[in-house]
This record gives sequence, C-alpha cells and structure tokens, in this order.
Amino acid sequence: MKKIFFIPALTFSIISCTENKSQDHNIVEEAAENTESSVSSSIKKNTYSRDGNLVHEIYQELIKNDKALQDLDKRITVINKETEDVITGYDDVIQKSETYYNDATALSNSVTDSVTKKQIEREIKASSEKYEIKTQTIRDLITKIKANKTTVHDQYLIFKIRKTLPEIEKYQKAHPLKTDSLNQFINKQNQLLEELKKLK
Repeated sequence: MKKIFFIPALTFSIISCTENKSQDHNIVEEAAENTESSVSSSIKKNTYSRDGNLVHEIYQELIKNDKALQDLDKRITVINKETEDVITGYDDVIQKSETYYNDATALSNSVTDSVTKKQIEREIKASSEKYEIKTQTIRDLITKIKANKTTVHDQYLIFKIRKTLPEIEKYQKAHPLKTDSLNQFINKQNQLLEELKKLK
C-alpha cells in the first residue's frame, strides 16, 4: 500500500520541480532581456538572414541604426556592381577573340592539303599571338580589378566580424551560464535514481 502511494507522490514531486524550474527559467530570461541591447534581442530570436549566418544577422541589426554603416554597405554594393560592369565589356571582346582562334584552329584541322594546313595554322597562331600581346596590359588590369574585388570582399567580412564580436559578447553577458542550476538538477536526478533503485 505504501508503494502505491509513493509512486504518485514521486510523480507529483517531479512535475512540481519541473514547473518551478520552468518558472525560474522564465524569470531569469526576463531579467536577462532587460540588460540586452536590441541587437542581443535579435540574436535570441534565431532569425537568420542572407546565408543563414548569425554574423550577417547581427550586422544587419547594427546597420539599421547606423547611417555610416548603411553608407558603407551601399558603397560596397555599388562598387561590386560597377566592377562587373567595367570588366564585362573587355572580357566579352577578349573571350570572343579567343573563341574565334580556337574555332579557326579546329576548322584548320579538317584541311586535307598538309602544306595549306600548316600555312593557315601559322597565320592563325601569328594573329592570336599578336592580339595577346596587344591586349596584355588590358588583361593585367582586369586581373588587378578582380583581385581588388576579392580583397574588398575579404576586408568587409573581417570588418563585419570585428564589428559584431562585441555584440555577441553583450549577449553572453546578458545570458550568464552558471553551474548552480545544473548541479541542483543533477542532485534531483540522483535523488530520483536512488529512490528508484530502492523500489521493489
């Protein structure tokens, strides 16, 4: 009879502890929210933007209230678009020329007369080399522009990370992780385990 009474009482005790723990957790969360910045609050929501990266999410929150950051982001977006616009025309002409020489070489392979075939191959090669020398400076400048674009991208990412590091640290301070509640819960688990071991 005692065993029958003990099990419901033990179940009620566990449920009560869980409810109290949930209430305590809510109080801690509310207290933490009072010390958070708007950016820290957005971290808690777990709403990710762009590529699902929290760095971008936090940075977007920072931009909302910072005109200088908005201007910087706009300038980088514009320079990236202009980079593509600037080199597209040059790339297109160079690519078409390279395609032509490849196609001409492929066609020359079908010429049956060996003397004529060698002659046209020399002419194609001479024209190709001449154009390559003529456009070498352009190619070098395009390479430099593309390298600069990559560097801008990398530096902006580094800036975003450095700008958002203090925000994640604020969030961490607003949500201190202490061992007390974990140790107390382990004690409750151990107590329950001991009681269960004694049941027969």
